[in-house]
Amino acid sequence: MTILAIILLLGSFALSVILTAVVRKLATRAGFVAHPAQDRYHQTAVPLGGGIAIFITLMVFILAATTAIKVLPSRLDSLARTANIDPADFSGKINQLLIILLCVFILFVLGLWDDKKHLSPFFKLIVQFAVAIIAATFADVRVEFFIENKIITTTFSAVWIVLIINAFNFLDNMDGAAAGIAVIATAILFTAAAISGQVFVGGLALVFIGTLLGFLVFNFPPAKIFAGDAGSLIVGFFVALLTLRTTYYHQAQPGQWYPVFLPLLVMAVPLYDFISVTLLRIKQGKSPFIGDTQHFSHRLKKHGLTDTQTVLTLYLATLCTGLGATFLYQVNLAGAVLIFFQTIMVLAIIAVFETTAKNDKITD
Repeated sequence: MTILAIILLLGSFALSVILTAVVRKLATRAGFVAHPAQDRYHQTAVPLGGGIAIFITLMVFILAATTAIKVLPSRLDSLARTANIDPADFSGKINQLLIILLCVFILFVLGLWDDKKHLSPFFKLIVQFAVAIIAATFADVRVEFFIENKIITTTFSAVWIVLIINAFNFLDNMDGAAAGIAVIATAILFTAAAISGQVFVGGLALVFIGTLLGFLVFNFPPAKIFAGDAGSLIVGFFVALLTLRTTYYHQAQPGQWYPVFLPLLVMAVPLYDFISVTLLRIKQGKSPFIGDTQHFSHRLKKHGLTDTQTVLTLYLATLCTGLGATFLYQVNLAGAVLIFFQTIMVLAIIAVFETTAKNDKITD
């Protein structure tokens, strides 16, 4: 199991690094670049297309996993017994993997199209909801949350998927922000999957982490390539997928139910940024989906932080809420309440920066 985990992590990392380097050169030659604009903070033209490398890496590993399940059932049976899970559980994942790949492909095409033509927000939302419903209905990317009605859980899950997709789309406003925060969130979710003995979800998480780390080699400040919407939509979908497919509570086993809120705590910082910026834009009479420089990251820059310091601050804030969430498996009700208060206090610190810069003009 350890060897397989290393192969998944390092293999996806290596492929992502190679593909990102290749795409960066091709995008530059083809003129597929993000130019400086009033609603963007970067001051030079930066190649787009990082999402292409992310998509191909994930596609290669998902197809490889599907092929392995189909062609090497005996070897997977041995792996399943070693992990103390039902061998049939692997074969039942083929259709789910293919549906996930279809959803990722649709979002990739949508994002790439938007990077080139700037589609309307309404059209993008329709496609995102369609993808979310497909994933929830046919790939079981759905949370039960003690609710037996499938229509309700599918609706709830679809809304959550679209919310996380757009939260990461919003986060993609500074070098390394979206990908780095996704790595941290996924690492926390991988820990939860490992605790629950989920080999399938854990493997997806490792491939996703390796893919993003490979991209971050070129995207960490100062970024040499951007993911674009083709990348940020996929990143958001995969994070949402992992939050919904990870098991946090077994009714048939002893233990507290508080870990079901782990995804909410892990996603506290991205959700705060998404909700606060959306409300601010609406208050100003602007469309919530029209980009600007009013994100938390831009507020930090307004206070004199460099790009690197800004993104590291975002990472630390996410780690503070995410690491606290992992202790939900070990605490009683009082401990869970304390962890929730800790998350609220982290968000309060963010709110201080928002408030102190409210009346200042933001400069890039």
